[in-house]
Amino acid sequence: MRASEQPDRTLVIDNIGLLVTNDPELGEGPLGIVRNASIVIAHNTVVAVGPAGAVADECLDAEGACVLPGFVDSHTHLVFAGDRAEEFTARMAGMPYDGGGIRVTTEATRASSSDQLHRLVRQRLREAHQAGTTTIEIKSGYGLNIADEARSLEIASNYTDETTFLGAHLLPAEFVGRPDDYIDLVCGEMLSQAAPHAKWIDAFCETGAFDADQCRTVLEAGRAAGLGLRLHGNQLQTGPGVQLAVECGCASVDHCTHLTDGDIEALAGGNTVATLLPAADFSTKQPYIDARRLIDAGATVAIASNCNPGSSYTTSISFCIAIAVREMGMTIDEAIQAVTVGGAAALQRPDCGRLTVGSAAHAAILDAPSYHHLAYRPGVPLIRQTIGPLQGF
Repeated sequence: MRASEQPDRTLVIDNIGLLVTNDPELGEGPLGIVRNASIVIAHNTVVAVGPAGAVADECLDAEGACVLPGFVDSHTHLVFAGDRAEEFTARMAGMPYDGGGIRVTTEATRASSSDQLHRLVRQRLREAHQAGTTTIEIKSGYGLNIADEARSLEIASNYTDETTFLGAHLLPAEFVGRPDDYIDLVCGEMLSQAAPHAKWIDAFCETGAFDADQCRTVLEAGRAAGLGLRLHGNQLQTGPGVQLAVECGCASVDHCTHLTDGDIEALAGGNTVATLLPAADFSTKQPYIDARRLIDAGATVAIASNCNPGSSYTTSISFCIAIAVREMGMTIDEAIQAVTVGGAAALQRPDCGRLTVGSAAHAAILDAPSYHHLAYRPGVPLIRQTIGPLQGF
């Protein structure tokens, strides 16, 4: 059920055994836990948080389950066609990941009709929503020409306000040997056609993709066009991505798999969110980042799915939580914050990722008494019901 289906009526989610508000002033600890709680929703907004027994036009009985804010997935690539399952199988057998398969997906995406791409995006959104995601970012990056980048973003904009132009994802085959010419295209006519459908701009700062100077050029062009800044950085090895993102004031730098002490110091001293993508490290057999170093240094951390066909074909934030707790040195409380308020910070969306008066009415009801089960029972579909957007699927 979505609270938006009857916007003029109030809804109470009652008999919540354990409510995660993400407001320490409302409840226990950093997660602001309230026990035996209810929340009242009107006009897609939380209007009251309090003890069980609140009254509204409609009542949804949580039956003692845990309720937490809907997940904020701040990094996805949902507009794509084609299949790369055999590539994954080859990696599991020892083939290294180098990002080159992006061109395979580009060919399939260019060859697909807009109707086909809409259908594929809706399928993935439906899957994500059933898994507790209520706010999602969608990048382009599998068109890599003027028409298909603009088309990808126009499609994505039907389903989210958080759209990101990623023309600088990889050098397309027709520009091999001419990277500067391609960057000129990205920053010129491609950006001009993409910008009306985008909120953000992104680039892949990595050996085999684009270097720091090229990415800086893309980010500066995006800023001049009125777009917010994001960056892929430090996925396959240490490099300049994190430092560049902080220098340019990017909202987030994503992957962050390989970090130096200087990178961590820069993130802790700036406003750029470190968005970790554990399912990508799982799929590519990269080492898992020690998130403890980031958290202890004071950096803001988000976790996202990075749903894409080559390196992280999952929409399950719960899976990412389990990896973060098992492999990345995060407590379950820190992982929950990373997929809610952390993701909201990466998108600069203070209305999301929390359940407090005035916040968006986005919530996930678990089939479990506490959020600990999201790591304790990996692979089990524990989202009983998702309240609120996504939209349009």
